[in-house]
Amino acid sequence: MAVWEAKVKMKDGSTYTVKRLLANGDTNTKMRKSNAFSKEYYTVGLSLSPARESGYEVCASRSPGCTKACLFTAGYGVYQPVKNARIAKTRLFFQDRLGFITRLKEELRLANRKAIRKGKILACRLNVVSDLPWEKLFPELFTEFFDVVFYDYSKHVVRAKEYDSGNFPNNYHITFSRSETNQKAVEYIINNCPRTNIAVVFDNKDLPSQWGGRTVVNGDETDLRFTDDVGVIVGLYAKGRGRKDNSGFVVQSL
Repeated sequence: MAVWEAKVKMKDGSTYTVKRLLANGDTNTKMRKSNAFSKEYYTVGLSLSPARESGYEVCASRSPGCTKACLFTAGYGVYQPVKNARIAKTRLFFQDRLGFITRLKEELRLANRKAIRKGKILACRLNVVSDLPWEKLFPELFTEFFDVVFYDYSKHVVRAKEYDSGNFPNNYHITFSRSETNQKAVEYIINNCPRTNIAVVFDNKDLPSQWGGRTVVNGDETDLRFTDDVGVIVGLYAKGRGRKDNSGFVVQSL
């Protein structure tokens, strides 16, 4: 197969060559835990650049607190070459949508074949540090790759409601994310969307047993959110700049 490359115009006028969209789960700290946690799944992820770092908005429901505490400031995301690669992929998405989705499908096919050879199920996180509504943008992804499990976190309450109602691809799992500005939405989900789990970032690894009347599970043991029990709070420990949060985005454990 010919080597694929895409030339992307960056914000400063320079050109960046994108050679790959998906990353193996072993290159991401949380997803690497998933590969170790479960022998059933082979994980890959799409890491775009969060917020408006690329010049294009990919997290429309973000809050000031989550923007500041974003995982772009943790793990490999702190390194400039990684940031540049994520920015370039994001700009490619907006500059050449058809070329982007064509390549994404090809990489998904390759990853799925690899998973099958390993005797595993492919799990793909499309929004590692973004929040795009893939079910609206490219609904055919979920029928074409019907044997792939897709999963994401999202702060879009409309997506969470649609997921809970069943008006969503069967193989796409969504976990709603709490921030310091969406408490009413969180309360709505708790009271009206029993199928939808909620991710909450805590300041301490010693997570509470319950939050908001729901059982809290440790979300840092694995990234495979679709394996969580239904109707739980997914407790996450603050990372990167989130450890110094004072906006209310990070919740006190005790």
